[in-house]
This record gives sequence, structure tokens and C-alpha cells, in this order.
Amino acid sequence: MTMPTQVTIGPRHVAIIMDGNGRWAQSRGRPRLLGHRAGARRVREIVAACPDLGVEYVTVFAFSTENWKRTQSEVSGLMSLFRRYIQTEANSLLEQGTRVRFIGDRLRLDAKLRGLMDMIEALTAHNTRVNLTIALNYGGRDEVARATKRLARDVASGRLDPEAITDETLPRYLDTHVLPDPDLVIRTSGEARISNFLLWQSAYAEYEFVDTLWPDFTRERFEEVLSRFGTRERRYGGMTA
Repeated sequence: MTMPTQVTIGPRHVAIIMDGNGRWAQSRGRPRLLGHRAGARRVREIVAACPDLGVEYVTVFAFSTENWKRTQSEVSGLMSLFRRYIQTEANSLLEQGTRVRFIGDRLRLDAKLRGLMDMIEALTAHNTRVNLTIALNYGGRDEVARATKRLARDVASGRLDPEAITDETLPRYLDTHVLPDPDLVIRTSGEARISNFLLWQSAYAEYEFVDTLWPDFTRERFEEVLSRFGTRERRYGGMTA
């Protein structure tokens, strides 16, 4: 039996593994943190371009559960950068119609950062032009483990019948439960791995691994990747005629 094929014009939801900030800075003889600052500026450009390019949702991988293994100075610098980004970008994101959400385990983050995250989520809650989701202290396996714990508690309390659990049940417990699954996942810097990012959600996403380091990933490069996506046939396990 021939399965229907969906031909997609453009991705509604793009997820990005923003890799290469440190290497970008080191190649210029500068501290790694300078590369992360350049990467934050690139986020601003890409998010601003999304509405014109038909992208409604963009999810960026800012800090993974594994990134705590980096040097203390780099981790501290990144946390400071996240706080500064929220403080300096909040009004601009509000005016641009960007809704900001965070996914990941917030418990390990400091209280000031958590407060700023809550603030910008509330501030932009009514925006609809583009949805920016920032994965902060996020790991796909960690997310599934946390979701499974919540699901198990509902089973134990009688709120959920275990016999009624299907592959559509767990997504309701994931951090991304209010978001559509990504259509396209982009990883910059030439690495060809997914690094524990949106493992459940990306089951049928298209992938693009590009050589460009994230601080050099311009709107033009973004448009090129989106145009290639438009030529693909998404079969979801089916066959072509």
C-alpha cells in the first residue's frame, strides 16, 4: 500500500543547536566567552528574521545538562551572559511580538536567573508573532526522565489509567507540551550529532548539519537552509509512489 507523502513548503518550527561559539573566539585569539556573546547577538538576528521567513517557532539550545562539566569560569560567564541577555533584550522582544519560553530543569539555576526567566515569560506571554524557546540546563534524556516521574505520580494517584497510556501520553508531560514538534533541526559548526537535544520531539524532524560556526550563521545562511527544506518530501515512514 502506498502511503501519502507530505510535501512541505517551509518549516513551522525550527530548532537550532548553536555550536561553535568557543571555537569562533579561539580562532581569533580571544576568550571563549567572547564567542558566546557573539552567538547571543546572532540569536537576535535569526529570531527577528523568522516572521518574514514563515517560521512561527524557533527553539535554541543555549546550555545543556552536560555543560556544567565546563570550567567554572566559563559556566559562570555563561550564567552572567544569560542574565544580561534577558535584561537587555526583554523590551525589544516584547516590542517585536516575540513570546519567550524556557525549557529545561530550572532547579540548578541561581535564584536571580530563575526570577528573570519568570519575568520575561510573563512579560511576553501575550505575544504571537514568533515563539522563541530557550533550552537552558536542558537535556533530552533528563526531560524524558522528569516527564516519566510526573506521569508515574499521576498513575500512582489514580489520575491516569496505565492501560490508557499511548505514545501520545508522554508528550503531555514534556517541557515542550505547548509547542509543536520541530520540523527542522539545524546544527552549526560541522558536527554531525544531536547531543541529547529534543530526542522525543525530533523523531520525524529533518536535519541539517552545516559547517558554519554559530556566530557566522547569518540570516542569508538561515534562508539557504530553509530553502533546502522546502524541496524535501516528508514521508513519516511511508513510501513514495
